[in-house]
Amino acid sequence: MYAVIKTGGKQYRVAAGEKIKVEQIAADVGQEIVIDQVLAVGNGAELKVGTPLVSGATVKATVLAHGRGEKVRIFKMRRRKHYQKRQGHRQNFTELQIAAISA
Repeated sequence: MYAVIKTGGKQYRVAAGEKIKVEQIAADVGQEIVIDQVLAVGNGAELKVGTPLVSGATVKATVLAHGRGEKVRIFKMRRRKHYQKRQGHRQNFTELQIAAISA
C-alpha cells in the first residue's frame, strides 16, 4: 500500500516503513504526526485518487531528526561589468519514518 502526500509545497510517494526528508516541520524529535493532505492511495491494482484530497485518508509518521541539507552555491556574474556575487544556502529538513497509511 502506498500514498501520495503533500507537505511543504511538494508531493511525495510514500509507503509504510519508508524514511523521507521533507521541508522542515515544527515538531519535536520522536513526536508522531498525522499528515491529512493525501492526494492518492494505492493498493496493488486499486488506486483511489482524490479531488483534490482523498476524504478520510491519513498518513501517520514519526519525526526522526531535523537537519540541514547540502550547501548549494549561488554564483551570479555580469560579463564585462566587473560584477560577481557569491552566495550559499543550506535548506532545513525534517526526516520522517512513515508508520501507517489509513484510507
